[in-house]
Amino acid sequence: MKACIIKTALSYLETPYKFNAGSNQTDVFDCSSFTQFVYHQCGILLPRNSRQQFQMGTYQSIQNLEACDLLFFTTKKRKQKHGIDRIGHVAIYLGNGKMIHTYPKGKKVKISLLNQNWLNTFIGAKRVF
Repeated sequence: MKACIIKTALSYLETPYKFNAGSNQTDVFDCSSFTQFVYHQCGILLPRNSRQQFQMGTYQSIQNLEACDLLFFTTKKRKQKHGIDRIGHVAIYLGNGKMIHTYPKGKKVKISLLNQNWLNTFIGAKRVF
């Protein structure tokens, strides 16, 4: 399962970002359409948006992360909200302090370090299988 998720996610590196990209659309992704598509290709059904995806699976501590855990973050627009409404971004943990995701700043699917900037906006992690 993990190999499928990682291989599928990596095969879409550099795919352009588009907010509110449609489900099952592969020419562009937003963060949650990307995670939804990748996991679906490997037999795991996820809801469409990051807040709904956060309601799936089991919580994982940052110290207990494994490859393919979903990472959830807040954004400037959502940081003053409460509960799951704070969530505005989702990524797939690759292991070794790296994640794959897409977002407006990068404007494409890319690999990023789970560095202090990201940890400052980190909400939580979930394991969905």
